[in-house]
Amino acid sequence: MTLLKRLLFTFLVAAGPILIAGNPYQAAVNHAERSEKDRERDKTDKPAEVLAFAGVQPGWVVADIFSASGYYTELLAHTVGPNGKVIAHNNQAYKNYGAKGAAARFTEGRLPNVTHLTSEADDLKLPAQGLDMAIMVMAYHDLYWVSEKDGWSKIDAKHFLKQIYAAMKPGGTMVVIDHNAKAGSGSSAAQDLHRIEKAYAKKDFTEAGFSFVKASDMLAQSGDDHTIMVFDKAIRGKTDRFVLVFQKPKN
Repeated sequence: MTLLKRLLFTFLVAAGPILIAGNPYQAAVNHAERSEKDRERDKTDKPAEVLAFAGVQPGWVVADIFSASGYYTELLAHTVGPNGKVIAHNNQAYKNYGAKGAAARFTEGRLPNVTHLTSEADDLKLPAQGLDMAIMVMAYHDLYWVSEKDGWSKIDAKHFLKQIYAAMKPGGTMVVIDHNAKAGSGSSAAQDLHRIEKAYAKKDFTEAGFSFVKASDMLAQSGDDHTIMVFDKAIRGKTDRFVLVFQKPKN
């Protein structure tokens, strides 16, 4: 990165939230340092709309759980700004999966307000009551997936969610985005289809102590009948996804 580009990047990190008046989320998406690959993904993931729906604020501490190569980590870093912090969490399996993309994304001192945390599901090592927000993007279903080949052991989902709850500040926000499954299927489609039912997610997080706040169909896809594995070429990038927002009670 040239000195001129580095100075521009430093300015944009600080100024990003005000570059587009009244819309810090679109400013984060439009940030000059983002890759063309990420911009292509924006077409289906609608990150400006998601971030606005979540209500992310400058100065927040946010954990991107199972962040992989860090697509949302970077967007969050630009949104929370230099006075905020993003924890890019991965277990070892997710870290290996996203290693190539992460190496490119976090090179040469990029995204200085991001810290990396590698920890396994049984001990996430998140800061106690230290998060204003946590987000799981197309990763929540993996709490119900097992693959010895991929080094993914069975996870105690209830314990996992309780750890996130404990890491949230009172009033903190929990955002969940995932591939929807057939009504009534619960978590059963996670193993073969990498999907999970929206109603099951709502039940899971509320049982962990969170209050359900709102849902959005901004990532809904009517052409997805919920029967195809999400990595199938016929549906990849075009799955029907739910967006849920929860909150840890303030008291």
